[in-house]
Amino acid sequence: MTALLPWFALVVTLLAGWAIIKRMSTSMVLLFAGLAMIGFAVVCGVTGFLPKGVKPSGFVLFDIFDLLRSIATKQVSGIGFLIMVAGGYAAYMDRIGAARALVKVCVKPLNALSSPYLVLVMGYFIGQCLVTVIPSAAGLAMLLLVALFPILTGVGCSPAAASAVIGTSAGMTLGPAAGTANLAAKVADLDPIIYFVQCQLPVAIPTLIVVAICHYFVQKYYDKKNDDVYTEAILTKKDDDRHVPAWYAILPALPIFLMIIFSKLVYSAVKLNTISALLLVWVFAILVELIRRRDVKAVLADGAFIFKAMGGMFASIVALIICAEFFATGLKVTGLIGALIAHAQNLGLGANGMTAVLTAVVGIVTFLTGSGVGAFSSFAALGPEVAGGLGGTVSAFVTPMQFASGMLRAMSPVAGVIIAVAGAAGVSPMAIVRRTWIPMIAGMITVMIADFVFLS
Repeated sequence: MTALLPWFALVVTLLAGWAIIKRMSTSMVLLFAGLAMIGFAVVCGVTGFLPKGVKPSGFVLFDIFDLLRSIATKQVSGIGFLIMVAGGYAAYMDRIGAARALVKVCVKPLNALSSPYLVLVMGYFIGQCLVTVIPSAAGLAMLLLVALFPILTGVGCSPAAASAVIGTSAGMTLGPAAGTANLAAKVADLDPIIYFVQCQLPVAIPTLIVVAICHYFVQKYYDKKNDDVYTEAILTKKDDDRHVPAWYAILPALPIFLMIIFSKLVYSAVKLNTISALLLVWVFAILVELIRRRDVKAVLADGAFIFKAMGGMFASIVALIICAEFFATGLKVTGLIGALIAHAQNLGLGANGMTAVLTAVVGIVTFLTGSGVGAFSSFAALGPEVAGGLGGTVSAFVTPMQFASGMLRAMSPVAGVIIAVAGAAGVSPMAIVRRTWIPMIAGMITVMIADFVFLS
């Protein structure tokens, strides 16, 4: 029966993909898919699936849930806690108005440019820089709709063109604050800031240039065509009653500056952990708020908001990562990954070919579901085994997959961020997607080429 295991895993994986496309709970689909594969493997006589350091309980059913417990414990205490703190910090920065201040400062120089589509390209670059400190695609889009949208439409770009650029502003989830970037760094066994500088940036820089050039010509073409059907635009302006000094713009970016300074890149004698940097600046921001506002009760209430946001990050991302690793363990236990590696070697695909195939799978699932986190999380944990089996590096394997999870989301008509910006422009999501798919596909081709050149 063991010969049937890879085929059973393949069927379960296809069914799981179908369920995710049908917008069932991704985490629960992956959990029960993993449970089915591991359970069937146990029935077929497979043993030894527990991680190192976890002793068998004496009853195989309990061992399966001990596996789930060990995965959850590892993730919550490791990458999961980092993602929760990073997400909570970003939410706190938005809560106190610092994220809004950063966006305002960054988009202000655009008023000095005269060419509408040059302003549009610069707006795209600014959005992609901001995603390093405001990792939420929807959150960043809402801020840009308030600060950047009026500038782009004011200089002559159509509302649809402005929304298309804003919708792709978080396409490349860069920096140590992004959940998928943190997961990729963990899988590659790299510090998040090292992964950002040594793996993401070499691939991202040429990709950003290609996407920006495509935006320039694509948005100009469709604006000249002028066949967008507009309806009443939704209200995009967020509650902006809280006015903060312009220098608050420093706060969201401060942890990244500190991590770069106290790392192998600048000064390695003193090391600053990512979580420590986020918590340090969080406490510093609370003290700044106490001095500026002089309202202890309100400031402390805002400070506690980070914990509420951390809980939200656990429910939306960390739980998904736990279930995805359980699913990936099922793929390994059934031998499907080993079979894929063997077939890839027989077909001569090699590490680069396998990377392209799995990046395409992540991209397709992201496009169909509108969410890249589940797609990337499902395959990221396979990085070390696949890369080791085919002779590649883990970073070269996971980097394009991680970028695909963001860039294909920016061309999905069911993605929340695309629906939001389409509503802001008063057009259908399909009207936005027709303006984003060429830049994003060109960007993904550039990602694959840059990954082969710089990381392989």
